[in-house]
Amino acid sequence: MEHKLMTEKEKAEIVMKSIKIQEAGQKEEAKALRRTIPLSPYLAKFVKEKLGVEALMELDWNLAEAEAEYGQDWLAS
Repeated sequence: MEHKLMTEKEKAEIVMKSIKIQEAGQKEEAKALRRTIPLSPYLAKFVKEKLGVEALMELDWNLAEAEAEYGQDWLAS
């Protein structure tokens, strides 16, 4: 999956779409769609420190904001 930065408008649109999908009974699809929204850098760093890099990668969140904040190699350090 391509991780990209998003505007607040794009994030809001995804949230609204995920709500509609969830209301239609597609909970897993809605959850996957919400994970395309970039995780805030401080939360990404927290998860990395508390659960580890492997767990963070398995969760498959969009880490574009963390990469922009901490650099491309932030997971390796």
